[in-house]
Amino acid sequence: MSTGAARPAVDLALWRTAFVLVLGTFMATIDTTIVSVAMDVLVDRFAVAVTDIHWVSTAYLLAVVAAVPASGWLADRFGGRRAWTASIAVFLLASLLCALAWSLPSLIAFRVLQGVAGGLLPPLGQALLARAAGPDRIGRVISVVAVVPLLSPVLGPLAGGAILGATSWPWLFCVNIPVGAVALLLGHRCVPAGARAERGTPFDLRGAALLSPGLAVLVYGLTGLGHTASAPLSVAAIALGAAMLVAFVVHGLRTRGVPLIDPRLFTRPPFGAAAMALVTLGASVFGTMFLLPLYLQRAAGQTAWETGLLLAPQGIGAAAGSLWVSGVVHRLAPRTLVLSGIVLVALGTVVFTQLARDVPDALIAGSLLVRGLGAAMIGAPVMTLAYRAVAPSGLPRAAGALSLLNTLGGSVGTAVIAVVLHARFTVRGPDAAAAFADTFWLVLALAVLAAVAATRLPRPRQRDQAGPPPA
Repeated sequence: MSTGAARPAVDLALWRTAFVLVLGTFMATIDTTIVSVAMDVLVDRFAVAVTDIHWVSTAYLLAVVAAVPASGWLADRFGGRRAWTASIAVFLLASLLCALAWSLPSLIAFRVLQGVAGGLLPPLGQALLARAAGPDRIGRVISVVAVVPLLSPVLGPLAGGAILGATSWPWLFCVNIPVGAVALLLGHRCVPAGARAERGTPFDLRGAALLSPGLAVLVYGLTGLGHTASAPLSVAAIALGAAMLVAFVVHGLRTRGVPLIDPRLFTRPPFGAAAMALVTLGASVFGTMFLLPLYLQRAAGQTAWETGLLLAPQGIGAAAGSLWVSGVVHRLAPRTLVLSGIVLVALGTVVFTQLARDVPDALIAGSLLVRGLGAAMIGAPVMTLAYRAVAPSGLPRAAGALSLLNTLGGSVGTAVIAVVLHARFTVRGPDAAAAFADTFWLVLALAVLAAVAATRLPRPRQRDQAGPPPA
């Protein structure tokens, strides 16, 4: 349905700003998956057990989840551009230290530092971009920028396999250095400073002590739930993490100051529905990129390089979809785009529930292409709706909340999917393909849940009448 709005002009300066900011997001998101193909190499390099090497990825993920909530306060306290630039610098230093790691504990420690900086880059970049674009142009710009998180689960393993095929494992981390150097050089020239730093803004110390550790403990518990030996500890971690999050919500509702993330934000339409859609999108995208590579290599017998090539159509679909969305997001109702995208994601997932029937590679590639198109139609319109409903002064904290939920959806969703997969392996025994097929029914259920949330997004008239609140 067309809203009849004129196509908003996006000048070259804004596109330059978007390009520089997206470099930081690209580094942070691709580093979540680029190491996944190097686990066997790292086991041999550091002479450690296979059961210990997963901490190279898990430590980064936990640090990202723990860091995101502080992004809004950092932007308010030090200024958005200054906080973003500092995060780039720390990420580069951590990348260099990872490449120089001499043992598994040292690599894990440097990955934590890398994850802290990496968790800050996407929300800080989104807040700066939303402020620079304004409510009229944010839809077109975000639709292009939002493709980066969709591409990283696909490009990460592919790039990692290519690097390992040509050189040694430290280059998995050194590849970030030229990208970050360009971002640092262009940041001061191309990125607006944004709002002035609010020196008087107090840090929500109690909220930070509850939210970030609570999230990290919850994700830690979920990641270990599938291992029988650590099941009691995992259950205790899940209970503790959930209790800390409940305590944070109570604190956020009662505090007279500015909470790290305001729970009331999610009660304001359309922010709550938008957040729910982003959570399920993150779980669906990252969950699929966790399941499919495992299936293709363990059950279908493909190499890491062959797996990366077969996953590429999802990235192609996401890129094509983002370009199309950038041209129509100002004319079509976001609700229409989001619901249509969810339908495509669901259709692309149905094939994977039939993996036990020896699905041809061509059909898998086609389904991934459809999923990529659908995912591109969800993220940008959802974020556009959310940012339009927030005053400019509230953009840093709103961006932090959305980035946290998207990250949390990916991490918690993947952890839950891993637990379900482990349980289905126990039931199915040697029939690995059937276990994967069973687990993909959960991914399909997530798409249905996202559709339910999307029905609560505003219709065209509501969206047109509602402008951003005054600053």
